[in-house]
Amino acid sequence: MAETFEFYCVKCKAKKTAAGEIVVNDKGTKMAKGVCPTCGTKLNRILGRA
Repeated sequence: MAETFEFYCVKCKAKKTAAGEIVVNDKGTKMAKGVCPTCGTKLNRILGRA
């Protein structure tokens, strides 16, 4: 289930809108993970507690 999120790409140094998946890490924090549509870098965004 891919949703659209706004990420910050460190390589492009700009905000990007990309499709991402919600993942819960070991500490219980929700994170959105996606790929930059311009350069292909992996993107992460912390969303908060589950």
